[in-house]
Amino acid sequence: MKNLEASAFLKNDESMDATFEVPSEIRYIRKASERVLKGLVRRRLNASVLFDIRLCVEEAVRNAIVHGNGLDKRLPVKVTYGIDGKRFGITVEDKGRGFNYKRVPDPTKEKNIWRGGGRGVYLINYLMDRVEFNDKGNVIKMVKYI
Repeated sequence: MKNLEASAFLKNDESMDATFEVPSEIRYIRKASERVLKGLVRRRLNASVLFDIRLCVEEAVRNAIVHGNGLDKRLPVKVTYGIDGKRFGITVEDKGRGFNYKRVPDPTKEKNIWRGGGRGVYLINYLMDRVEFNDKGNVIKMVKYI
């Protein structure tokens, strides 16, 4: 996991970028992932790649809604995604205080197996090709090579 500039995103003449916001309500998690996947339909991606993207988008949006914004319906979660050649990139940003992403416990270690938390970040790191957080810990950028 590296640090990122939130403004840095995939850009070139072939890129397809979109930005939207969802309220901090659980019912919008799936709606957010469906909206992102709808933008990928014409790419005819492999089902396993689409599954990875869906799962990671849902985990990142869930974390932003629940942990970042504390389910405060007044605080939106911003989602920006795009395709640049063979790369799909997505950024999820909440309005919360952030967290120390360097201190997320590894859920595969024996002492953490029964502990709650950390599994979503672990899955995102495992399934995506690149994952970065801003210093504050309220923006995550994920890249998947497609």
